[in-house]
Amino acid sequence: MKKKKIQNIIILSIAVIIIGAIIAYNYSVDVTKQKGLQFGNELSQIENEISQIQNKFYSEKTMWIEGDITKDELLKFYDGHIENFKELISKYDKLTPPESFQSSVSLLKMSAETQLESDLQLIDWIKTGNEDSKIRSDALIQEAYEYQNLGLVEFQTAKAGIKHYVGGEKFEEPQGVSPQKVVQVSDKMKEQCDEQFRNESGEFDSNEIEIEWFNCYNKAEDWKIEHMP
Repeated sequence: MKKKKIQNIIILSIAVIIIGAIIAYNYSVDVTKQKGLQFGNELSQIENEISQIQNKFYSEKTMWIEGDITKDELLKFYDGHIENFKELISKYDKLTPPESFQSSVSLLKMSAETQLESDLQLIDWIKTGNEDSKIRSDALIQEAYEYQNLGLVEFQTAKAGIKHYVGGEKFEEPQGVSPQKVVQVSDKMKEQCDEQFRNESGEFDSNEIEIEWFNCYNKAEDWKIEHMP
C-alpha cells in the first residue's frame, strides 16, 4: 500500500506540473501559440492516461492481495495493461514539441518506459514469487522518479521561456545528481536515436536518415556535457 501511494504521488504530481507549465508558457506569435497549445494538450493527455492506467494497475494488485480476484484474473488484466501502456508510450513519438521542450519530452518518455519495466518485473514476481524481481521493480520506480525530476528541470530551463509555474512556484534543480546518472540518461537518449533511425539490421535506409541519426546522437552528447556535475 505504501508503494502504491508513492507511485500515485509521483504520477499525479508530474501531470499537474506539466499542465501548469504549459498553461503558463508565453508565446509571442499566434501560429506558434496554437502549435504550443496543441502540444501541451496532447502531452497532458498522455500523462493523465498514464496516471489512470497505473492507478488501475495497483488497485487490481490490491484486489488480488485482499482475495477479491484470483491470480489468473489479475494476470489476464495485466496482459492488457502492458499492451495499453506500450501504446501510450508510442504517443510520445507523435508529439511535436517546441524545440526547447524536446529533451524534456525524451526524459518523460524514459520515465514512462522505466515505469513499464517496473510493472513487468512486478508481474514476474507475482507469477514466480522471485523476490529479485520485486526488488528490481522497486528500484525501477525510483529511476522513473529521477527521470521525471530531470524532465521537470528541462521544462524550467527551456530557453524559449516558461515565465512561471501556476502559483508562482518554481522547482529547484535536483541536488546530488551523479555523473553516472547523467551518463545513464544520455545513453538512453542515444538508444532512442538508434531505435528511431536504424532499421532492423542496424543500418540506415538513406543518407538523410543517417544525418538525422547523427544530429540526434550529438544532441544526446551535448545534453550530457551540459548536465554533467
